[in-house]
Amino acid sequence: MKLGVFMAAFGQQKFEQALDYIKDSGLDAVEIGTGGYPGGPHCPVVSLLKSKKKLDEWKAKVPDRGLEISALSCHGNPLHPNKALAKNHHDAHRNTVKLAEKLGVKTVVNFSGCPGASEKATRPNWVTCPWPEDFSEIVEWQWEKKGIPYWKAEARFAKNHGVRIGFEMHPGFVVYNTETMLRLRKECGNNLGANFDPSHLFWQGMDPLVSVKKLGNAIFHVHAKDCRVDPQNTAENGVLDTKHYSDELNRSWIFRTVGYGHGAEFWTDFVSTLRAVGYDGVMSIEHEDSLMSMNEGFQKAVSFLQGVLLKEKVGAIWWA
Repeated sequence: MKLGVFMAAFGQQKFEQALDYIKDSGLDAVEIGTGGYPGGPHCPVVSLLKSKKKLDEWKAKVPDRGLEISALSCHGNPLHPNKALAKNHHDAHRNTVKLAEKLGVKTVVNFSGCPGASEKATRPNWVTCPWPEDFSEIVEWQWEKKGIPYWKAEARFAKNHGVRIGFEMHPGFVVYNTETMLRLRKECGNNLGANFDPSHLFWQGMDPLVSVKKLGNAIFHVHAKDCRVDPQNTAENGVLDTKHYSDELNRSWIFRTVGYGHGAEFWTDFVSTLRAVGYDGVMSIEHEDSLMSMNEGFQKAVSFLQGVLLKEKVGAIWWA
């Protein structure tokens, strides 16, 4: 298994500078943002699609440093009830698929999106309980009228371009857990799968290892990000927490650098379980730890995961 990083963490650096830093840190791969909410500071997608010369020059910068592109990512909400925003994210997604085809990158990462409660809505509406019945009716409408038709069309589009789509199972969107991931895949096609990020599962009370086993070959890409659930705050308020991410002391949970939410035992089991279901791709570090600078969190994640991967590899050799 290889170690990479989602380059959104280096958005303030030039592409070449960030690549050099990543290579010098001992990584193998990069996941490059192309639009959506994180944007795409390192990847001028439209310009690259228009010019083969620019595309070839840009593309060469990655293998010239001994790196590979694990995925292109356009985390957005193409189902947003705001039509202008939805179109922006839809266009970013389609252009990303086209660019992935030209680059020979097989995986595009995205969110599944979230519609409003009706055609008249102006904001997304993520439902967390089935009653009163209005809520169940909203969920059914979102899936049947918005989510399934949209992703059926986009699954065909991606397949025609030799690309598969990996959804991050993220609360706030229609796909947020194992069940919803498998439902969308069943309804829309097997080139839809997961960008598996355990951090979002931890705070929902899920066991990522169980989810890995259930999803199996539907896992297309993996994020390495941790989460710490605060037992006192959770006991008081539960996990549905809307306080700002910067309010670390009072939140029920916060994102952490790998190893600061769960120790080496979990992460070693995580890597081993991924291998057991057939995933031997890239673990892409995503830095969203508000208690650490980008450099500190990234370097600690690299050191920690290099140790985990080495330990797991040695264990696999011994077992064989």
